[in-house]
Amino acid sequence: MAYSPYDWRQTLQEKADYVEDRLRGGSPVIALSCREGVLLLTLRGTQRKLYELYERLAFGGLGNPSDLETIRQTAIDFCHAEGFQRSPEDVSIQRVVGFALSPVLKRGFADPLRAPLVLRGLFAQVGEQATDDLFYKLNYDGEFSLQSRYAGLAGAAAAERQLEETLSERLGAAKSLRRAPGWQKALPPALRAWAVARWQARQEMENSESDENSAGDQASAETLRQPSERECERLLAAELEKGSLEAALLERETARAQRFRLLSEQELAPLLPTQQG
Repeated sequence: MAYSPYDWRQTLQEKADYVEDRLRGGSPVIALSCREGVLLLTLRGTQRKLYELYERLAFGGLGNPSDLETIRQTAIDFCHAEGFQRSPEDVSIQRVVGFALSPVLKRGFADPLRAPLVLRGLFAQVGEQATDDLFYKLNYDGEFSLQSRYAGLAGAAAAERQLEETLSERLGAAKSLRRAPGWQKALPPALRAWAVARWQARQEMENSESDENSAGDQASAETLRQPSERECERLLAAELEKGSLEAALLERETARAQRFRLLSEQELAPLLPTQQG
């Protein structure tokens, strides 16, 4: 059967539409610099979403759990091979994303006979100081981007933009990363950004299900509106009843054997919004 360039482009578009639709309801993932290191957080059900990759590297993502595990194992294998062949200091998040993962995702996505991986990945590398922290976002098609200070993933593009805009507004007072906040102060604005992105994604899902063109302008305006503090607190409380907050710290300096540690419920509980109202 003949396979034209048009067919190939059409297949890629159908793959992208399929993955975007599957990711739309995913729980946002956030990573940001703080005084102690890099704080990562998300809300989850039963499956973990935040992991250590190597000594200074961490990974979080949204998507199909089996696809996330595939990427995680690929990254871990690459890190250990790099550390053995070169040195642990040579293992960088740039090489993990740019050399180990991006080409694999690009080849798989461009192959019309292969199903695409359903995921977006967030990768963090902690530095000696906050200005050295690195954040990479990796898409299902192999495209990636580098950010500093913070990065966030959401199931929809507009929700992701709102997430990072909220982080920028809430962390704007700490423009100098030399005075980065402690993780306890960084957690509330991160939770607010999570709630804004979750709310935004839900609005987009509701709007996409509506076939009434007359309601398009009103729906667009509603999507652009950010939720109030009270709406965020109610949304977080409702989500916490169904799942749990998963937060991890990739420590800048530690006497422990591992820099990565999951924050305990006792540490997180005082910082969570009340589940009343």
